[in-house]
Amino acid sequence: MNEITISGPEAQPTTLAKKVPSKYLLLAVWAAGIGGTFQYGYNISIINAPTKAVQNFINQTWTERYSTEISSDMLTLLWSIIVSIFTIGGLVGASVGGTLAIRFGRKGTLLFNNTFALLAALFMGLSYPASTFELLVIGRFLTGVNAGIAICVQPLYIGEIAPRALRGAMAMGTSIFITGGILTGQVMGLKELLGKDEYWPILLSTICIPAVLQLLTLPWFPESPRYLLIDRGDDIACQKALMWFHGQDKYHGEMEDIERERVSALGIKPKKPWELFTDRSIRWQLLTLVVIHTSQQLNGINAIYFYADYVFTQAGIPDDKIPYATVGTGACECITALTCGLLIESLGRRALIIGGYTLMSVCCICFTIALTFQDSSPWVPYLSMVCVLAFILSFGLGPGGVTNILTTELFTQTDRPAAYMIGGSINWTSFFVIGMIFPFIVNGLKQYCFLVFLVICLLVATYIFFVVPETKNKTFLEIQNEFKSRKKIINANGTEGPLLSTPM
Repeated sequence: MNEITISGPEAQPTTLAKKVPSKYLLLAVWAAGIGGTFQYGYNISIINAPTKAVQNFINQTWTERYSTEISSDMLTLLWSIIVSIFTIGGLVGASVGGTLAIRFGRKGTLLFNNTFALLAALFMGLSYPASTFELLVIGRFLTGVNAGIAICVQPLYIGEIAPRALRGAMAMGTSIFITGGILTGQVMGLKELLGKDEYWPILLSTICIPAVLQLLTLPWFPESPRYLLIDRGDDIACQKALMWFHGQDKYHGEMEDIERERVSALGIKPKKPWELFTDRSIRWQLLTLVVIHTSQQLNGINAIYFYADYVFTQAGIPDDKIPYATVGTGACECITALTCGLLIESLGRRALIIGGYTLMSVCCICFTIALTFQDSSPWVPYLSMVCVLAFILSFGLGPGGVTNILTTELFTQTDRPAAYMIGGSINWTSFFVIGMIFPFIVNGLKQYCFLVFLVICLLVATYIFFVVPETKNKTFLEIQNEFKSRKKIINANGTEGPLLSTPM
């Protein structure tokens, strides 16, 4: 392989580079994230503020068409479709994201994905002047497709451009942009900004802004070096990309890691999702993928947000001030994601995700007790508030931050896109199912629903403790070999034992 020299970023001091990513890497993460998972978080939160205004618009449009007011059941159904169609779009996006990432590249897919966001902004912005609420349904579906592709492809891009020693910290950009999107949507929905009834078409159309920002910035950055070398076989372009991201005197180690992975993948084509299920060599990685993505939606975080307004009201916060308290929870989650990014390379993935689920289990117990005795003492509602914030902090430090990183690290280049398609599909399906059945769970179990989430959190923490090795500062091939070594650990009964050889 020939060495090449290009004009690019200057080398940083070696000791500093080991601790802090270069500014070019950070800018690449920002360019990928602003039109990527930021859109996911933003679209989740901005739909809450204009609820009443959009329902009034639907009622007005229905009356103009049919000369009669819409029934409350039909209004509820239409609003539910507008909200939930986002998850259907997300499932579609996640199902095709990996295929697009292989065909067009990670960067190319992210750029193409902005088409869905721009079309969605156009449809939702035109819905009011056109008196056509169906455009809202189409727009929300397209935002879901955009989010589904983004949450599949952005972690691929970031995980593959990051140096091994900083892979966890940089991959936290996915969670940081999700929480940043949620917080930004909550702020934009305040009455002082675009939360007034007459501004709702503008509010829903603002999703075009992150898309435009990404279209202006991401083209300046290279494609994923791993994709260029392993999938495209273009070693010159790979070297140029590595030099750009890491500097001309520090890219050799990353090049050697990628070259080793390419040699191991010679003659192997990128796998389809169904092919992963028939590959016994990665069954533990695949099982782990299913467990962590299913539990991310079923661990109780949705229940916490459902109860948040009730808890704030019981604590004496006026109704018109509750949106500001909700912004506080969004800021709390965003700060936690940033904190996780600072801790993940020192504490490791296992410590954070096991600790996160363990703390969430404790919060489930405390929150159940606090809700049960909510009216017994004036200080109990404040205990409930503490439980809400503690649960959100625990989620952000653990599963909220580490899940996507593990998806990147547990699989090699030929398996990774299919793994993200499977994980994304599970995540969006669980998101949809929990949205459908959650009201029935709450109505049936009341505050005791958190005991169900307690069991889920404990089971997931136990599974990760016994099965998942530490992946910090290891190559993708080393992680794969650790899972393969599990077959050799046989207990006295002849069954497979835990991966106890890997420290936390």
